[in-house]
Amino acid sequence: MDEQEFLEYVQAGGQVEAGDWMPDEYRARLVKFVEMHANSELMGVLPEREWILRAPTLQRKLALTAKVQDEVGHAQLLYRVVEDLGKPRESSFDDLLSGKAKFHNVFHYATASWGDVGVIAWLVDAAAIVSQKALLKSSYAPYARIMKKICWEESFHILHGRDVVLAMVTGTDGQRELVQDAVNRWWPPLMQFHGNPIPRDEDPMYVWRIKSQGNEEARQQFLEGYVPQVRELGLELPDPKLRRRDDGVWEYTEPDWDELRHVVTGHGPMSEQRLDLRRLARANSAWATQLLLAEAA
Repeated sequence: MDEQEFLEYVQAGGQVEAGDWMPDEYRARLVKFVEMHANSELMGVLPEREWILRAPTLQRKLALTAKVQDEVGHAQLLYRVVEDLGKPRESSFDDLLSGKAKFHNVFHYATASWGDVGVIAWLVDAAAIVSQKALLKSSYAPYARIMKKICWEESFHILHGRDVVLAMVTGTDGQRELVQDAVNRWWPPLMQFHGNPIPRDEDPMYVWRIKSQGNEEARQQFLEGYVPQVRELGLELPDPKLRRRDDGVWEYTEPDWDELRHVVTGHGPMSEQRLDLRRLARANSAWATQLLLAEAA
């Protein structure tokens, strides 16, 4: 088939396997999209990893450790998808650590308290799973298949986060204040999470059906599902314009899209520190990689 026939095929619900012919543009966009997803899973463990030893109980330490382990596993699966599309894993790491490749905006910010850990696992992961469930219908079949495992595990992460938040909002006044402070700081990045409100028919990722949902659709779905839950716990959301219209559409203060572009291009509050940590980890483990590759050869 030619490019037009391929486009019609995927838009009609058809799926593509790794060995199938695909247009160069489709492959390039797919690699960039899945690679950013992989980078985000890998970098996303860092805001929470630093809290494992500071978790308040052994049970919380074990739960957070398991969550971090899951996220690293997701990254490994996604990098494998990228490899099958022709980009070696080491090249993906090179691009990430050099700042050439991006990772999601929320992972460029600092975690100030244990309240942040709960809010990340509950609300940030909730925003992520809205997008991830839409990837179950991706036109690239290997991507869609691994998303079944990822979505299943992310659902447990959300329950873990909600449990942390519930324990704190029903605890002392100081614990509730930590959660409220975390919600106040994380809400703007959360509203930027799904990207600018480009019409879905103008979004190449939607046109190629790499994803099956527009940015604003995802944001509306997140708001519909989680604003009522946040308010049910007596927490306030830092947006005076946030309201649900009679037709079911949520209105909100326009996010700062300039800030989003600034952050995802490596200029966030913790961007360089997080990348430095990954660079250090890669350097420290280089001997193991060289040994394993030598044995394999």
